[in-house]
Amino acid sequence: MHLKSLTVRGFKSFASATSFEFEPGVTAVVGPNGSGKSNVVDALAWVMGEQGAKTLRGGKMEDVIFAGTSGRPPLGRAQVTLTIDNSDGALPIEYSEVTISRTLFRAGGSEYAINGDQCRLLDIQELLSDSGLGREMHVIIGQGQLDRVLHATAEDRRGFIEEAAGILKHRRRKEKTLRKLDAMQANVQRLDDLTGEIRRQLTPLGKQAAVARRAQSVQFDLRDAKSRLLADDLVTLRVGQERDAHARAEREEKQARLGADAQRARHEVARLEVEAAAATPAQNAARDLVYALSSAVERFRSLGQLAEERVRLLGRHDDGAPSGHDPDDLREQADELSEELEELQEQNEDFADALDEAIAARGAAEESAAAEEQRLTTVLRAAADRREGLARLAGQVAAARSRVEAAEGERDRLRATVADARERRDQAQQEYTVLEQRLAHTDGEPVDALEAAHREAVDHVDAAKAAAQQVQKESRDAYGARSGLQARVDTLTASLHRADASEVVARRWPDTVGPRFSAHLRVEPGYEQAIAAVLGPFAEALTVSSGEAPKILDFVVAEDLGRLHVIHTIPLGAGASGEHPESVPPPEGCTWALDAVEAAEGFSAIVAQLLSSTAIAHDVATAYAAFSTANSRLRQVATTGGVVVTRTGIEGGTPQAPSLLEQQALVEAAREELQAAAAREERVSADLDAAREALRSAEESEHQARQAHREAEHRNAHASRQLALLTARLQQADAEAERAEHQAERAQEQIAAELQTLEGVAARLDAAQTAPEDDEEPSSEERDRLNAVAAAARQREVEARLALRSSEERAANLNGRIQSLRRAAETEQRARVEAERRARQRAIHAEAARAVVAAAHEAAGVADRSLARARHDLAEAEAERTRLEAELGDARKVASHLDEELRVLADRAHQEEMAHAEHRLRIEAVENKAVEELGLTPEHLVEHFGPDQPVPVPDDDQWAELRQEVDEHGQPLTAGKPYDRSEQRKRLKQAEKDLASLGKVNPLALEEFAALEERHKFLVEQLEDLNSSRRDLLEIIKDVDEHVETVFAEAFEDTRLQFERVFGRLFPGGEGRLVLTAPEDMLNTGIEVEARPAGKKVKRLSLLSGGERSLTAVALLVAIFKARPSPFYVMDEVEAALDDTNLGRLITIFEELRESSQLIVITHQKRTMEVADALYGVSMRGDGVTQVISQRLERVSGASSASDSEPSAAT
Repeated sequence: MHLKSLTVRGFKSFASATSFEFEPGVTAVVGPNGSGKSNVVDALAWVMGEQGAKTLRGGKMEDVIFAGTSGRPPLGRAQVTLTIDNSDGALPIEYSEVTISRTLFRAGGSEYAINGDQCRLLDIQELLSDSGLGREMHVIIGQGQLDRVLHATAEDRRGFIEEAAGILKHRRRKEKTLRKLDAMQANVQRLDDLTGEIRRQLTPLGKQAAVARRAQSVQFDLRDAKSRLLADDLVTLRVGQERDAHARAEREEKQARLGADAQRARHEVARLEVEAAAATPAQNAARDLVYALSSAVERFRSLGQLAEERVRLLGRHDDGAPSGHDPDDLREQADELSEELEELQEQNEDFADALDEAIAARGAAEESAAAEEQRLTTVLRAAADRREGLARLAGQVAAARSRVEAAEGERDRLRATVADARERRDQAQQEYTVLEQRLAHTDGEPVDALEAAHREAVDHVDAAKAAAQQVQKESRDAYGARSGLQARVDTLTASLHRADASEVVARRWPDTVGPRFSAHLRVEPGYEQAIAAVLGPFAEALTVSSGEAPKILDFVVAEDLGRLHVIHTIPLGAGASGEHPESVPPPEGCTWALDAVEAAEGFSAIVAQLLSSTAIAHDVATAYAAFSTANSRLRQVATTGGVVVTRTGIEGGTPQAPSLLEQQALVEAAREELQAAAAREERVSADLDAAREALRSAEESEHQARQAHREAEHRNAHASRQLALLTARLQQADAEAERAEHQAERAQEQIAAELQTLEGVAARLDAAQTAPEDDEEPSSEERDRLNAVAAAARQREVEARLALRSSEERAANLNGRIQSLRRAAETEQRARVEAERRARQRAIHAEAARAVVAAAHEAAGVADRSLARARHDLAEAEAERTRLEAELGDARKVASHLDEELRVLADRAHQEEMAHAEHRLRIEAVENKAVEELGLTPEHLVEHFGPDQPVPVPDDDQWAELRQEVDEHGQPLTAGKPYDRSEQRKRLKQAEKDLASLGKVNPLALEEFAALEERHKFLVEQLEDLNSSRRDLLEIIKDVDEHVETVFAEAFEDTRLQFERVFGRLFPGGEGRLVLTAPEDMLNTGIEVEARPAGKKVKRLSLLSGGERSLTAVALLVAIFKARPSPFYVMDEVEAALDDTNLGRLITIFEELRESSQLIVITHQKRTMEVADALYGVSMRGDGVTQVISQRLERVSGASSASDSEPSAAT
């Protein structure tokens, strides 16, 4: 047995599926640190059942799933599949090749499989343990495994040997069994206590069971007596129900008789009501006519009165005459006011001139007063300044000069800013002009043209879509038409197959019976009914040979299949064919029937016989005429409507269903229409494809136009953005220049203001310096005089304004009165014209009203005469109606009397029904009581407990026993006596009394006692079985212990000898041995390792060097390997700490192990690679995923030649 292959998917750094093909011998896995070599060892341990996350160099089991890198996402599961060659049968399974797989999902679930079949982890561990591959995994020496061997306790070292010897699973099973026995012991103790408790419960429950048994006897009497009393009640009620049913039948007979009489009376009432109803419309019509004529008379009279009143009203000539002023007088008043207005306007001009003079005088006075005020203020200020001091004025002059100089400097700076802004504006304007000229000379179509082209393309697309939709609609219509015709053809074709004797015969003789006769005929359109009428039932006949016809007809008669018509394919007397009257012309207006039918090959003679001497006419009259003119050979004439005329009679009418010939013609016509519809659908489908292609071409053109338009818009938008930027620069420069100009102007204004201030301060200084030093105040009398003159001028201006304003208002009022008078004159003139027109209109209306008066009087006279005749007719109709109502009243009295009798009978029937329902409810109550209280059906109750059944007589000595011995119906087997109701009532009361005296009864005591007794017996038996099984298990454990002692002693002895030999080879001159810690207890003894290299006296492992300790651990494992070989071993860098000498010794051991086992070695040592039969190179790609490349080595004459193969996984 050896490992054949290993496939890893999503396990640690193996992101993609990676396969390792192993062969017997030494396989070396090499590669740089961190490339994922040890992940191969972890994968082997994991798939063989390793459950320790730390053993797999992780913190939790989920860490074995590929966690993802910067270039690849994490995976959701890890799967490892190991294939083992079992051709030597080392594994206890009937397969030469065993595949073990294990899958772990990131969600936490796990799956295990052996050869593809789902299994448990325990199944895999048990399978491998039989070949020395246990859970200790001593065959897999991973990184840190040597250190675990070195630091292992004596008991752990014993486990290595037990696993190699294949007895570790027996020890684990024994320990598991002992734990189960310890746990079972508590259950056994609990079972023992439960058995005792049940034993104590049996005594009181037995007493309750005895009481329950006595209660059963009493309850039998109670149940039997109650059953017989209920059966007696039920029989009595049923007898009463039968008596009521007989009375109900008599009452229903009488009710039916009275119902017939009442029905006849109602018919008479209905007849009279119909006659009265028939008379009512005439009466109503007469009454309506009277009412209508009366209304007409009244309307005519009212119309005459209204017309007379109209004539009187229109005869008043003064109505509506105008009563206002004369228009000429109003116009004269307006002219007089106009002259007054002209005088007033001349006066206004004088007032306006006076106002202008007042305004000029007021202006001159105010100017003189202002000048005097300014002079006085200057004098006063000069005096004040002189008092304040000449020094302060000189300072103000200096400050004013300083501000003037500063303002001039700011003005010069702002002027420079304006020049700079204008220069930048000119530069931006130049760039804007250049860009605008470049855009004007840019090659390509303008945006407007492209937009127009796009709109045109969109219109083409819309037109193509509309055309495609129209064609698609036509396609749907064509498809619908074809589908409808197809359905019609299918329906008509299905209707040709009629479920009659023909179908049965055709199925029974498929080779002998041919199609129906009509299927062999082709009839010209329009003659189907005529030919079907002539052929009659033979149109639907089956075609068979004459020899088979009798047998078929015998079958139809025997099976009672109805009528069957058969036509011989070879007519009897085949030589006698019907004569075709080609030499004789058909009767006038007719056509020979044979000319309208085309028969299939072989059926012409049959058609000639059936249609010989038969003509077809278009109507019955032509058919009758044909017999009078045709020769004597004319047998019958059929019409296109299906009427057959013979010399002795005529046959026709509406057929119940279309004939087969007509249906076949309909099928042929429908098929032709279907072919035309299919052709049209194909043509429309081709048009639809063309329309779709045109739509696709139009959409493509629209897309291209849209792209071109969009690109042009993008170019224009980019240029527009550049122009916008340049425009913004121009606007910014203009704004900055304008702002600087404004600021410069404000600075110039400030300079002027400051100069003015400077001049004023300087003047004040000169005035102060030159003014005489006089302390007298200047006089203000001249200022006051001038102010008074100005005030008087202002007052005169106000008075002139008031005079002008008053004169203007008077002129406006006068003008308004003039306009009002002129409008009144115009209105009065129009009113007089309107009055004359109304007078003429009244005269015309009055003449018309007098004509209406005459006509109304004449119409009223005619209506009065008609009204008199209508009233006479109404009186006659009312008399007839009165007579019919009297007869109807008598008939209704008779019907009412009969209805009253029926109502009485109905009430009695209702009472009987109520009594019957009550009786039925009482019966149902008794039946329900029997079912609910006794669990017996009514029939069973009457049959077995009725009054006619004997009552069992108890025997004093054996009553209790006999009461329980009953037949299959529950009746006692003893003899009985006749039923007595009073005795059974006494028996019921006594049973109830006895049952009450028993007190509280446990009805389940008998069952509980039996069940508890059965349970006690069962528990006792089970307890005995458990104790027996425990004893048997302890005996088996003793045998297993003896077997384990024997096997372990042998394995230890072999391992001890191998360790001494291997240690001597790895440490020449040294001494090593294995010692039992408790030789007297071979089941539990541990194993100590003593190692003394050459030249040293120490034996403890802790005192050795690192390399010596590693080599000692290797010696122990190799000794176990040699003592109890395993199919394969996996070693992960076990020689990493060894020098070259010790490495050579270890390699020699590897070569010895290769003879009996398969080795998989993870190594960095070149010498280890040299002894390998195959190499696997493992590397880590830049994306953090492991890649594997295999290489097989063949040894030829001491040299090795390598043949490369492709990477087994590209991840």
